[in-house]
Amino acid sequence: MTYGLSDEHHMIAETVRSFVEKEIYPHEALVERTGEVPREIADEIKRKTIELGFYACNFPQSVGCAGLGHLEFALVERELGRGSMALNHFFGRPQNILMACEGDQVDRYLMPAVRGERMDALAMTEPGAGSDVRSMTCAARRDGGDWVVNGTKHFISGADHADFVIVFFATGEDQTPKGPKKRITAFLVDRGTPGFTIRDGYKSVSHRGYKNMILDFDDCRLPDAQVLGEVDGGFEVMNTWLYATRITVATMSVGRARRVFDYALDHAATREQFGQKIGKFQGVSFQLADMITEIDAADLLTLAAADRLDKGLPANREIASAKLYASEMLARVTDAAIQIHGGMGLMDDYPLERFWRDARVERIWDGTSEIQRHIISRDLLRALGA
Repeated sequence: MTYGLSDEHHMIAETVRSFVEKEIYPHEALVERTGEVPREIADEIKRKTIELGFYACNFPQSVGCAGLGHLEFALVERELGRGSMALNHFFGRPQNILMACEGDQVDRYLMPAVRGERMDALAMTEPGAGSDVRSMTCAARRDGGDWVVNGTKHFISGADHADFVIVFFATGEDQTPKGPKKRITAFLVDRGTPGFTIRDGYKSVSHRGYKNMILDFDDCRLPDAQVLGEVDGGFEVMNTWLYATRITVATMSVGRARRVFDYALDHAATREQFGQKIGKFQGVSFQLADMITEIDAADLLTLAAADRLDKGLPANREIASAKLYASEMLARVTDAAIQIHGGMGLMDDYPLERFWRDARVERIWDGTSEIQRHIISRDLLRALGA
């Protein structure tokens, strides 16, 4: 897509796309087969990203990073979406809420994270608290000058490689006309902290090698210095983070869909049946037309949402629309690509069955499709007082 993009924007996209093709694609089959990213490959990707000047490019120049805007960063994530999530994790995009670090936290967490010296992960989801974040049972209670935390988090991506984790705990409860409402606080928790355990999570059919982990807290004691942001202010910090991750899901869905489409287009142009290229049959050609139309629409919707953020405009509904449409578009495109390839599309000789499996989770994490529809409809109705 070229609409509204400058030469600099195109350069960013082309640079990252080239990186993914050269540094990510060659290792995908290994990760898919073993479910692991060898440490030497992870370190090599990180080193080359730092040399390229793109490590932590979502952070501002004030902390020594590229300081890309939302639109520029969306282009980076779109091109990364073409490759394995397990591998492009080491391209390095720390959680942007680390900008809430203060005092000693800046030197202990923020700066090492943006320099690639320490890796972070974010923990919010629990076995009994997914979309309903305020139903979390992981709790932190005051004990002298410290906090004692207990509970379990699961589906925590990247925790297997993390040196520290940003964790949300319930730190109290308010009585409201609609019933009890939990107060939430974010904490920085180092790997190896007594009472904190990271263990293997569930085996997923999506994004092999990009593991989800389970975090256990058993009377884990944390000082006040580990609070990120304000006590009881975690929900505000969380909402800031969700903006970024929903755009990430949308943009990466677009990038992955374009790669899938390229396979389908090439197959339609070269495969022959009944004496002609199958792309000449309307049953195939019309699918291609629908695929590229949906991909382009998702691309524009996503970039427009990112552009609104850069302009300081309200973008909650637009981001939800982008995440909803792009993730569901990816499911349709991957399914159509397999249909065009026929039986071979489901064989692991081709990567299409992997993209098909990977696409399924995009409609679930970082806010399900149903949650996005709720956000969109609530925004529309609220404007009319309903």
